[in-house]
Amino acid sequence: MEKEAGPEAAGVRLDDPWDDVPASDRGDQDGAGGVAVLDVSGAAGPDPELSAADIYREVHRSAAFREVRRRYRRFVGPAALAFLLWYLAYVVAATTAPGLMARPVAGAVNVAMVAGLGQFLTTFLLTWAYARHARLRRDRAALDLRWDTQEMTRGLGRRTARGLGR
Repeated sequence: MEKEAGPEAAGVRLDDPWDDVPASDRGDQDGAGGVAVLDVSGAAGPDPELSAADIYREVHRSAAFREVRRRYRRFVGPAALAFLLWYLAYVVAATTAPGLMARPVAGAVNVAMVAGLGQFLTTFLLTWAYARHARLRRDRAALDLRWDTQEMTRGLGRRTARGLGR
C-alpha cells in the first residue's frame, strides 16, 4: 500500500488561520508545495551497517524533524512568554496597585477578581489554541516522521535477536 502524496491528499490542512502569515510564505515547504519529508529511500529494510542509534541520529538531522521542532517552537515560545507576562502583570498590579485592584466592577466583584478569573480563562484558551495548533500544524508531519522512522528501523530487532543466538 502506497502512502499518499502529502497532507493535502489526506484531507489535512497544515495552515493555521490563527497565524498572521500564510504557511506558503514561510519557506517551510519543500518547494513543490508540500511539507518537507524525510527521505527513506531504503525503507524496505534497514541498512545492515546502521544501528537504531544511527537511524535516530539521521532522523534528528533531517529537514522534516527540524521543521516539526520549528513549528512547535514558533507557537510555544511566544505563547509562553505572553502568558508569563500576563501573569506577572496580574501579580505586580495586585502588590503595587491595591487601590486599582480593589475598585468595584459590579457589586462585590472587583478588578482583582475579574483579573484572577481572566487568568483561568486565559489558561483554557491557551490550552485550546495549543491543541488546535498541534492538530493543524504538527501532528500529521510528526506522524509521517514517526512512520518513516519505524520503516527505517523495521528488522533491527530481528537482526539483534539473531545475533544473540535466539
